[in-house]
Amino acid sequence: MPKIFITRTVAQEAVDLISKYAEVDAWEEEHPIPREEFLRRIADVDGILQWGADPIDGQAMDAAPKLKVIANVSVGYNNIDVEAATQRGIRVSNTPGVVTGSTADLAFALMLAISRRLIEMTQIVLRGEWRSFGPMEILGYDVYGKTLGIIGMGRIGAAVAQRAKGFDMKVLYHNRHRRQDEAELGAEYVKDIPTLLGRSDFVSIHVPLSRETKHLIGAKELACMKPTAILINTARGAVVDQRALYEVLKRKQILGAALDVTEEEPISPDDPLLKLDNVIVMPHIGTQTEETGISMSLMGAQNLLAGLKGEPVPNCVNCHLLGEK
Repeated sequence: MPKIFITRTVAQEAVDLISKYAEVDAWEEEHPIPREEFLRRIADVDGILQWGADPIDGQAMDAAPKLKVIANVSVGYNNIDVEAATQRGIRVSNTPGVVTGSTADLAFALMLAISRRLIEMTQIVLRGEWRSFGPMEILGYDVYGKTLGIIGMGRIGAAVAQRAKGFDMKVLYHNRHRRQDEAELGAEYVKDIPTLLGRSDFVSIHVPLSRETKHLIGAKELACMKPTAILINTARGAVVDQRALYEVLKRKQILGAALDVTEEEPISPDDPLLKLDNVIVMPHIGTQTEETGISMSLMGAQNLLAGLKGEPVPNCVNCHLLGEK
């Protein structure tokens, strides 16, 4: 019977599914597994169900000579050295699609929270400072009717565009490839990022992290944004140059930012970004809903089992590099 290691607690439905075919070992603590323990536990496994926040590199793969498949429970897979896996003939998969709704919901929640200053307003109540405010005090900003610029119009970007319809927003988007369904989405294609940034009241980022997209939004791009604009990032932290973002927020060159992701995760509580009053930072919770957690776990399990059985791996990100369809 094949052996499987699971790096975090996943939905029991996924564990039950895998257990019908393989012997399961799992790390069940809340904190990430220490590296030495991880290397020991994967020494004789055939597959790994890998949480998207847990890294695995070539050295770890070499510690598991029987390893055939790494099934990432995440749509992003920059935690895995895919090149090293490909060199070793190891299939790598992810879980796209099932994360779309929850991530798009969070992008909109952040948009509303930062524009209406919800964190600040909650603190006013908790500090006992609620009084009869006048009509021009503690003001936020409308989302309804504003212009939303989406960078990366894949599944999640398109879902955000759909939600924007309910707020009667004008939607602009930039993507590597122009979408044929842009009219249905109610979105206008913009061929370059600086132009999109200059026209948008809100900018929402939905691109994967790669060599090409690291620091895609830096000082030069941030300077293109309106002084009343807000940046939303639920993609990957390193897509934005965090130091440059700190500087423009500190100088009030843009109105604010709401982030579910940071360059280093978890971000240090002493990071100067957290001292600013025009930024919201969440602990990377884009997919953290019960429904999505179950769906991701099951998709990861199905990907894993296909690889173990020698079947085509759904959602394989490197099978084409291994000469497979």
